[in-house]
Amino acid sequence: MPDPKKKENSEKPSLHSRNKHAGRYDLKALRLVHPELKEFVAKNKYGNLSIDFFNPKAVKALNKALLISNYGLDYWDIPDGFLCPPIPGRADYIHHIADILAASNDGAFVKGERIICLDIGVGANCVYPIIGNSAYGWSFIGTDIDPKGIEAAQKIVTSNPSLHGKVEFRLQPKPEHIFSGILNTNEKVDLTICNPPFHATQAEAEAGTLRKLSNLKKKRVKKAELNFSGQGGELWTDGGEKRFVLNMINESAQFPKNSAWFSTLVSKQSNLRSFYDRLEKVGVVEHKTTPMGQGNKMSRIIAWTFLSAPEMKAWADERWESK
Repeated sequence: MPDPKKKENSEKPSLHSRNKHAGRYDLKALRLVHPELKEFVAKNKYGNLSIDFFNPKAVKALNKALLISNYGLDYWDIPDGFLCPPIPGRADYIHHIADILAASNDGAFVKGERIICLDIGVGANCVYPIIGNSAYGWSFIGTDIDPKGIEAAQKIVTSNPSLHGKVEFRLQPKPEHIFSGILNTNEKVDLTICNPPFHATQAEAEAGTLRKLSNLKKKRVKKAELNFSGQGGELWTDGGEKRFVLNMINESAQFPKNSAWFSTLVSKQSNLRSFYDRLEKVGVVEHKTTPMGQGNKMSRIIAWTFLSAPEMKAWADERWESK
């Protein structure tokens, strides 16, 4: 029997106040939305309904139920092996970056399909466009280096009427580039987002996963089976997060007036100083760092702009409706 003296933490710490996923998952309701979830739901040691978060199939089923239930989808699926990200963390990024836009718009939320968000590395899951369009009505350009990932994401958009005409996909033909080959010279987007590959090699990614699972299970884990899956380009890149983000900052300086705000997630706090130095070197007008926390994991968003205050006001007057 569950020990009544022991209490399970029912809140996910530090989630954004507008995040729909701050409380415990209502697994009874989610099973009705997506019946396939039922086989993965059982009582945990506290007597509460839960799933095995180390089981990739269970995590995928939960994500599907969450997306259908909370974001008005009719269909969501990804091929085996592709990244299946935690939905609360993805929602947090969208809400925090919406706050940054609002701060540049006299505090008014920037909403509507005229607003274009460039998602660098959209992946097969298409989660950022799903959440951003549902929460704020934004349109998206999703880029990726993997044509199979884009094909899967396109199927999600095609299968959901609410996303029709709201998400465009562009294949990045040169993996070493971020914005080059994607943005046209005079093309404008209102913001860019990115969840970069954090590791430098496959071995580093697997070692990190082993440490994570060992810490969570309180015992040594020998097999690095990812509960969230992920293809190579989604998890690791030559030079890891540091090189990837430095490259992104450098390339953003080639398109300084093409986006009101550029941004990326940063996993490793030790990389921040290098990023700040590079941002100053390329001449950004302003940069902001927003801490985020989901469960035991802490990360942060770095956002930067090359627009002066008068330029930002002109941008807002031209493109952002304050309603």
